[in-house]
Amino acid sequence: MVLGAGPGLGAAVAARFAAAGYAVGLVARSPARLDELADTLRADGARVRTATADLTDVTALEEAVRHLAAEAGGIDVLHFNPSAFRATDLLALTAAELLEDVALGAAALLTAVQAARPWLRPGSRVVATGSAAADHPSPKAPSLGVQKAALRNLVLSLDATLAPEGVRAVVLQVNGVLGRGAFSHARVAGAVHEAVLRDDASWAAQAAYDG
Repeated sequence: MVLGAGPGLGAAVAARFAAAGYAVGLVARSPARLDELADTLRADGARVRTATADLTDVTALEEAVRHLAAEAGGIDVLHFNPSAFRATDLLALTAAELLEDVALGAAALLTAVQAARPWLRPGSRVVATGSAAADHPSPKAPSLGVQKAALRNLVLSLDATLAPEGVRAVVLQVNGVLGRGAFSHARVAGAVHEAVLRDDASWAAQAAYDG
């Protein structure tokens, strides 16, 4: 299940897992975008289901996750991809704007995992797209670093909480600019796929992709 599915990394992750034989569930705010992405994946032979939801709408996100999970009969991998890029000077950024961005870029993962929990089983994986902004925030988009730092912290907590049930969580920190060179969407999607393949004995809740 890809949360925040779009034409970039979300599409690439969906395609990578579909190529590995997974059925794919896509959640995004735009029905038109979902239809276009689903049609593209189906043309390549993927099994695809979609659900429309604004990820900051708790009720809508819960319903979307439960609907897709029930249809599929379970969730093997839950990929959390969204973030908000707000080009605002830090001293002009309001607290309300900061919280709005964190609601999308971090808090929505908690909502999704809570909704998904009945369909997570031993061996299921939660993976989130992290960023170097967690350690090196940009003054051009200050809320992004806060989102990614909060996301990493949340994933570590989720992994510790879910590990006794055999469910593991990992944040993949992308140390480069998505869509460029070695950080192409396809390559990063491959790193996402690799991050969830490890067994419990070799598991780590943090991984990095350096290109």
